[in-house]
Amino acid sequence: MRAFNVVKFKVKPGQEGAFLDAHRDGRAKWPGLAKGTIIKTGEQAYCLIGEWESADALAAARPAMIATLNSFRATLDEVAAGGGVTDAVSGAVALDIA
Repeated sequence: MRAFNVVKFKVKPGQEGAFLDAHRDGRAKWPGLAKGTIIKTGEQAYCLIGEWESADALAAARPAMIATLNSFRATLDEVAAGGGVTDAVSGAVALDIA
């Protein structure tokens, strides 16, 4: 069953290019990822939406995703209470619309 993850980021001023570049040219091509999209949700605010082959594939890719995050962590401001630079959720598809 397909799964999705959604990760919110707040990028430091002047770092938006570096943040986006960290995901280009296959740097965010994690095994099991069917499609990934980054949307701009506000001033310096972005959201990554990943579609995965399965919840197991998503779970297996977490170490690779963390390695990618570590490569651009310095470009991020805190987004979550308690000092986190990401706010992430994930889960299996409950309903397809359209």
